[in-house]
Amino acid sequence: MDTPPLSMTYLVRPATPQKKNAPVLIMLHGYGSNEEDLFSFASELPQELCVLSVRAPYDLDPYGHAWYAINFDAEQGKWSDDQQAIASREKIVAFIEGACKAFDLDESNITLLGFSQGTILSYAVALSYPEKIKNVIALSGYINEGILDSAYASKDHSKLSFYISHGQVDQVIPIEWAQKAPPFLNQMGITHQYEEFPVGHGVAPQNFHSFKSWLEKQLASR
Repeated sequence: MDTPPLSMTYLVRPATPQKKNAPVLIMLHGYGSNEEDLFSFASELPQELCVLSVRAPYDLDPYGHAWYAINFDAEQGKWSDDQQAIASREKIVAFIEGACKAFDLDESNITLLGFSQGTILSYAVALSYPEKIKNVIALSGYINEGILDSAYASKDHSKLSFYISHGQVDQVIPIEWAQKAPPFLNQMGITHQYEEFPVGHGVAPQNFHSFKSWLEKQLASR
């Protein structure tokens, strides 16, 4: 398959068999990583999916990429650049629209798979534009309400489904932050599955098999 030029750098694994209107899974990596990281999962994911793994737009020294800057200030402590995050949210939406046209994908069957900062952006895209996303696999992240569209609460989220997981000894993002997601989604009437695993900031094999099983069920029910 040719790789058409799109608005962001990406890797692609075509659906098998290749066909028009295939469902698509978009991978969003974590802070300091790149598009090759989560793409290592691609060969193990359902073959009916077209898998696209996207590189975040902000370069980090000496290498790696980020969806937004995380700053460390002596007075303010650790803080995130929400304006950069909002800009990345919009870049992701534009990329999804371009990719669906370029690869003739099913715009009504889009799954986001994020890790850490990529999960934070997955939440932001899906909750801000629920009409564009069907499923979200949210690994080791949390909801940042500061980067959601200002009108998100008034939108129809009834078609969204989330799989959420977090490590019980995550040393990067406290598990308490992730645990706020289920009540938030309950309040909005969004279907979700939440799981915790006895690991740190990563994806354990049992975690992978769990979200893969969830994804397979979502695809079968479409």
